[in-house]
Amino acid sequence: MLYQILRRFFQKLVRKNMPTEHGIQVNIHLSTLDLVALGVGRTVGIGVYVLAGEVASSQAGPSIVICFLVAGLTSVLAGLCYAEISARTQVPHSGSAYLYSFVTIGELWAFLSGWNLILSFVADTAIVACAWTLVFANLFGNQIAQTLNENISPHVPQVLAEYLGFIVVGLMLLLIELQTLPFHTFFLVAKVITLVKLLVLGFFIISGFIKGDLQNWKLTEDDYVKAGLNDTSSLGPLGSGGFVPFGFEGILHGIATCFYAFIGFSIVLTTVKKEQNSQCSIPMGIMISLFICFVLYFGVSSALTLMVPYYQLQRGSTLPEAFFLIGWAPAYYVVAFGFFCSLSASLLSFMFPIRRLIHMMAKDGLLFPVLARVRTGSYSRIMASVIFSIIAANMAFFLELTDLVDLRSLESLLAYSLVALCVLILRYQQSGGNEPMVQEESGLAAERLTLQGLLFPGSSSPTPLSGRVVRVCSSLLALLLILLCLVLAQWPILLSGDPVWISVVVLLLVLITGLTGVIWRQPQSSSSLHFKVPALPLVPLLSIFMNVYLMMQMTAATWARFGVWMLIGFAIYFSYGIQHSLVY
Repeated sequence: MLYQILRRFFQKLVRKNMPTEHGIQVNIHLSTLDLVALGVGRTVGIGVYVLAGEVASSQAGPSIVICFLVAGLTSVLAGLCYAEISARTQVPHSGSAYLYSFVTIGELWAFLSGWNLILSFVADTAIVACAWTLVFANLFGNQIAQTLNENISPHVPQVLAEYLGFIVVGLMLLLIELQTLPFHTFFLVAKVITLVKLLVLGFFIISGFIKGDLQNWKLTEDDYVKAGLNDTSSLGPLGSGGFVPFGFEGILHGIATCFYAFIGFSIVLTTVKKEQNSQCSIPMGIMISLFICFVLYFGVSSALTLMVPYYQLQRGSTLPEAFFLIGWAPAYYVVAFGFFCSLSASLLSFMFPIRRLIHMMAKDGLLFPVLARVRTGSYSRIMASVIFSIIAANMAFFLELTDLVDLRSLESLLAYSLVALCVLILRYQQSGGNEPMVQEESGLAAERLTLQGLLFPGSSSPTPLSGRVVRVCSSLLALLLILLCLVLAQWPILLSGDPVWISVVVLLLVLITGLTGVIWRQPQSSSSLHFKVPALPLVPLLSIFMNVYLMMQMTAATWARFGVWMLIGFAIYFSYGIQHSLVY
């Protein structure tokens, strides 16, 4: 009896569904060029204007170019996986990691993906609020904050007087109602803003190379002494000089932070409906937009660190402030204008996806139904907007920008890992992977698993048994990769030659290699796709490894905040979602 209860419970956790298009449609046909503009506009934003100086000043120095390079390669691996998923006819194109997980690995993982995507949109809102705060504070020389401090502090707690963020949050509570505008209007404005951003960043790159000095990549402690700086300077620790002043550990932390600058390309999937050429245009749009973003980030970070010594870039400074340091004050306002455009594009880009995602999850029965009634009245829309905007307001008010960025990056790395796992599983499944579970169980009963059949399958096409083997091996590989990343995170101990830790690494690598070989021997689906991830199963596994390893670079505080959000999600799912899900 207990066995049957547990069996039914776990079947509920992994039950799959083929979600349909839930009411919200984007009735606009987009070309590949339109998708590139959409992806670049969403991806190139706050990351390059704020994080470039933040990472260069305290984490990586001139080696920030390496951080952007590795973060870009990690994003390309994730982009390849997203591109194949988008090319599949059985997976809705107007979707996200939530839909892909629902189709492939089951309801629980789909809910976790969707819940984390909601966190990403909420964190985006909070990050924009913090960025607006920096813009206003720097543009007016902190006069607004000083005025608030002088006039408000006698009447309210000191914390309110010291932060400008609550004004910006109030502004965003009003701007979030822009989501009621048609998507056509959003897209037209977003394309214009994207063009402005590209021109402004191009101006910054050219200016940086004109005013740049290679000596800024070769700084020594003597240069710090000549500049009147030392380790007790108000600018903070200056590192050891050279191209990598903060060492390998600084580069690792910088990569984890710079990864935020590349997230956002998935908007190409979350806002585009299934159309005639989407299976080809979406993969091309993703890869081209990621390449353009990498070129921009690499150019901006190179120009910034060549133009200004990294130790002059204080934490919290924005990209335009570099022109003040070299005496080009008029150029500051040109780049600041591009900064405002980036913030505006960010507002336009994440409002629509969060409404769409909440609507889909509520229609599937995983969230409360009041959140699904988008078109029947304004009450539910206002409810959803107010609830999540209040959460974003609190996050923006009490967390620093880098904390929010790390939280956002952690969520995206998890979502990208799940998508890579979905690609790995789908490629080895029978065509029409949404067959009922009854047929799969009957197919498994007709086959027997043997060692010879495991390494030398008798069929050239996927069978229910080979599909089950891939799912089990993929799950074990994900667990082993997590363990490997946990061990590799202790790289100073490994470099010391500790035989115990080295033996653990070797054992994990042997197990990972063996399971990878088992998956490689299984027959792949012969379905014709416009795009397929090359070198399967290595590319999805490498993507998962890179994502998990970057997740290990996050601070304990970031993991604690993420854990609180996940606990809230689990409470909602196990108290409501698992009972009201429409999947049977």
